[in-house]
Amino acid sequence: MASQINKIGRRKTSTARVYIKTGTGVITINNRTLEEYFPLAAQQNVVNLPFVLTETEGKYDAKISVRGGGYSGQAGAIQLGIARALDELLEGMHSVLKADSLFTRDDRMVERKKYGQPKARKRYQFSKR
Repeated sequence: MASQINKIGRRKTSTARVYIKTGTGVITINNRTLEEYFPLAAQQNVVNLPFVLTETEGKYDAKISVRGGGYSGQAGAIQLGIARALDELLEGMHSVLKADSLFTRDDRMVERKKYGQPKARKRYQFSKR
């Protein structure tokens, strides 16, 4: 068994590098605690979901470095990275994590702005006269 597992998770324009090792359940994101970095409980739940599903809360320390995007994309990227790391670390948990589709990289991205329009799909007001 490796002393530390290193995996990458991505969502929207965010990229998270996740390092997991056995410990006391301390999650550090960009040298800040989970509660400091994600003050909203919903985002904390997104990050903790892989630990909750595998019933390993408090058993592993996670050191995470995340860049790009906003808080929602970063939380999703971290979740994917943690799920991939736990899959490699734990035997027989692949089906539990896959049942909640935690291995699926959410490929939805922001649609680009088109010329002659104010936004991606919004049009300027049509004037007949």
